[in-house]
Amino acid sequence: MEIDAFLADSVVAADGKLYVQGAGWNIIYARSFPIRHSRIGVGIIIQVPYTATNQTHKLEVHIEDSDGQVLPLGDVPPGIESEDGKIHRLEGEFNVGRPPLLPAGDEQVVPLAINVDGMVFDRPDRLNVVISVDGTEMKRLGVRVQPLVQSPQPIAR
Repeated sequence: MEIDAFLADSVVAADGKLYVQGAGWNIIYARSFPIRHSRIGVGIIIQVPYTATNQTHKLEVHIEDSDGQVLPLGDVPPGIESEDGKIHRLEGEFNVGRPPLLPAGDEQVVPLAINVDGMVFDRPDRLNVVISVDGTEMKRLGVRVQPLVQSPQPIAR
């Protein structure tokens, strides 16, 4: 299995495609800390080989800080148990069938969109969005959270 992935301002999966706004970044600037970032979109394209179709696969996404600690993504919904009341990992399953006209050996493409709203960052750091399938890490997307440094205004003479 192969994975391509990217960060964006927002991602939607519909009709077997990804619809993306503001892709291609890896820095979040903050005027001060802590900061609540409005949205982090993660677009994922999974290429499932013919031999891995008609099987259930487990996907997991989490975000680690520079020390390898898994960061909270947000609050758990009411009725869900959690030690600290936070969501730390997004998990789901996917299963790709074999359409009748799919030639033997052809891969299938699975587009997935994940949006994390209102994530809080306490300090500047180098983070990794980690994507795993069936317990195997497949992709890391690096992102830096750093202070916004404004250049001094030129002095008029």
